[in-house]
Amino acid sequence: MREIEQRGLYYDELETEVRYVHSPGRTLTEADNVLFTTLTMNTQSLHLDAAWAAEQPFGQRLVNSMLTLSTLVGASVAQLTQGTIVANLGFGEVAFPHPMFHGDTLYSSTVVLEKRPSASRPGQGIVTLEHRGHNQDGVLVARAVRSTLVWTRAAHEAARATTTAQGEPDAVARDAVGPDGGAT
Repeated sequence: MREIEQRGLYYDELETEVRYVHSPGRTLTEADNVLFTTLTMNTQSLHLDAAWAAEQPFGQRLVNSMLTLSTLVGASVAQLTQGTIVANLGFGEVAFPHPMFHGDTLYSSTVVLEKRPSASRPGQGIVTLEHRGHNQDGVLVARAVRSTLVWTRAAHEAARATTTAQGEPDAVARDAVGPDGGAT
């Protein structure tokens, strides 16, 4: 029987001038916020202390912006990078123009701003993504620009065939990030 593996898009399949809309949306609950905030040791009262936050300008606790960012990027994985990304190279811009509150739903989309073949990593390309998140009212709550290193289809299939034949970890993927923390 033939198998079809769920995966993101390869470098050759990612298109500029296209908005990739991710679903489903994700409603961020009080439990999500308290769990994430305490797991990450962020003791900010804006996220944990309802009485204190009620006296602040927004009048209530805010969803931790790092939870918003993580959810924003995470929502793109299945559609764009699942199994096709080599490395997340970093974030160039991150902004939170409006807060998220308990019970708000985050809707995410991504645009490929630019892409180019890697100069030092044959079979891979550097892709710059802009992730945007809106709440249920259509208000922009988060924007993040990040660079990723992504496989081309041919190179990934060749690397996987070599790995399968040798039974060893894929050295190409293992060595993806250079000594300075990025790819060239």
